[in-house]
Amino acid sequence: MLDGFDLSEQSNPDTGFNYSFVGLSSGSLQGLNDATAVRKFSGSSTDYADFLSIDGVFDDTDRPYMLSSSELSPLVAPDPGSVFSNAYNIGTLKGPQTFTDFVGYSDPVDIYRFNLSSHSSFNLSLNGLTGDADVELYNANGSLVEKSVNSSTNMEWLDGTLLAGTYYVKVFQYDSSISYRLGLSATSIANNTRTVLGTLDANQFTYKTGFSRTVISGNGNVDFGDGWKDLLNLSSIYSSTVTFSNASNGGGVLYNPGNGTRLFDAITLNDGSQILFEGIDRIVFADSHLNLSVLPNDPLFGQQWNLHMMGVQNAWRFTTGSNKVLIGIEDTGLAANRNGYIHDDLRTTTIFTPNFQDDVFSTSHGTAVQGIIAANSNNGLGIAGINWNSPVFNIDVLGGNRNDLSLSEATRSLIGHASQNGQRLVINMSLGYTGAFGQTNLDPELNQIVANNPNVLFLIAAGNDGDKGVSGLSYPATLAGLYSNAIAVGASWGTVDSYGYDATPGERINYSQYGPGLTLMGPSEVPTTRAYRLSNGTVGFDYYPSTYMGFNGTSAATPNVTGVASLVWSVNPNLNATQIKQILSETSYDLGGSGYDTVYGSGFINADAAVRRALAIYKGAV
Repeated sequence: MLDGFDLSEQSNPDTGFNYSFVGLSSGSLQGLNDATAVRKFSGSSTDYADFLSIDGVFDDTDRPYMLSSSELSPLVAPDPGSVFSNAYNIGTLKGPQTFTDFVGYSDPVDIYRFNLSSHSSFNLSLNGLTGDADVELYNANGSLVEKSVNSSTNMEWLDGTLLAGTYYVKVFQYDSSISYRLGLSATSIANNTRTVLGTLDANQFTYKTGFSRTVISGNGNVDFGDGWKDLLNLSSIYSSTVTFSNASNGGGVLYNPGNGTRLFDAITLNDGSQILFEGIDRIVFADSHLNLSVLPNDPLFGQQWNLHMMGVQNAWRFTTGSNKVLIGIEDTGLAANRNGYIHDDLRTTTIFTPNFQDDVFSTSHGTAVQGIIAANSNNGLGIAGINWNSPVFNIDVLGGNRNDLSLSEATRSLIGHASQNGQRLVINMSLGYTGAFGQTNLDPELNQIVANNPNVLFLIAAGNDGDKGVSGLSYPATLAGLYSNAIAVGASWGTVDSYGYDATPGERINYSQYGPGLTLMGPSEVPTTRAYRLSNGTVGFDYYPSTYMGFNGTSAATPNVTGVASLVWSVNPNLNATQIKQILSETSYDLGGSGYDTVYGSGFINADAAVRRALAIYKGAV
């Protein structure tokens, strides 16, 4: 207890226009939907006493949800309407946006309107379908430009270029009541370069002739575990007619798309035109296909939507972690069974012998946190951790148990250990002082340690009182507003909320605290290792599910970002902590309004882009 505040782990406690459409492609490719796993939890325990649902009830009336920085939750719009005159007006489409809604027998059509201010690349995806829905694109005169009408729950997509003007997207029911996620993206064409940006969902990108350079960013793929890929469609081109410069094998091209020079994969066609790409899971040629993403043999990896949404499966092409980076975890310690063993799916961990054991009351917070960052990976068991190789040091600072260390004591110990071994240090703090909004000096000793160690990176949970209507982060997350080596992490939904209803990927979870200093968003309500107290007093082990009863709170979001940060530092240990923070921020997927805002920070973390940025700096880019 300090100044009336309780230090606690941060799991959720509450719980007539000119127009032209050039070379548009639509539809799906045969054999695309080869699922890597069925997203279904098979854990043995039904004891979820640690989980409490968030306040409020999901409104299931027909309203699309759009990410907005002007609201503390996504903008709730009226029904998009079923005719052009009352279409939902998106306004000028810039960059990627996602809308979640449904069509059914009582409301079979949704229509969206958008404007383009210049000749632009355009990409559309319709994902998350629970039935057969189709999509059509119209110009301002009401003439059909293109459509995608795949069968069943197959993804719909359109990809091409559009001239400036007004356009309408029509989503309509083919059968039953159907939930959907509509992804739209537009980027101005300049200097004979076509740039195409994906959403956090699965996207398909088709090469269009007439450009000297095409730049494609997949931006993570929450649908990866369902078999849908961020796919580069070169089905009109034979693989023997191109040259592939593999960025993960000493090749690649340095290019700055506007948010930092990165190392892109490159395909050069026989006419000299070039395709630069990142965040792509698969390339399809006329005669073959190439899978790029890394697939560990952990049986539950297909359920780890949080890793897929961050693009970790693509970042692993470049690194799975390095012993030049130490991962420090300050939490509740790790649960151990009667034989003194921790969870089978956790890697070897450095501990303080009298300090490590979590005195579990219901579930072990520290076990869940460490599993996200550093579960034992590619071992044919359970889940995959984000970092497979970097050493882990876990210190118990929570619970008030005998031998627990203070935050300052634990931090000094971690710094000493990293220094002794010549390692970079990232410290995960999925904790905070409850009821502290915006306070910055509740632990002056900790503040001084952060200030005096600028090459240690601190990743701290933003706090779980965001539904109280008060701006301000929890402490010590507020340190991110004071020091360039501290990151405050907020929590985002995947495809469903805590009640199992549809959510928009990236949407801020309403308990996630916001305010000055918020740095990034990470996924929450996620699968991970779980330890729980049985009725006979012993400890059992299994896994949190991948659906709406996953490990929650900004506590869960933070280790996702910590794991990615450790990968970025692993590929370029010459960077300092400030540079790691800058890289994670500038390469993130923008949410809300354009650029930084205090509701979403710089946006949702993008593992693949961040690693590529670090590699580019290693190769001499600025």
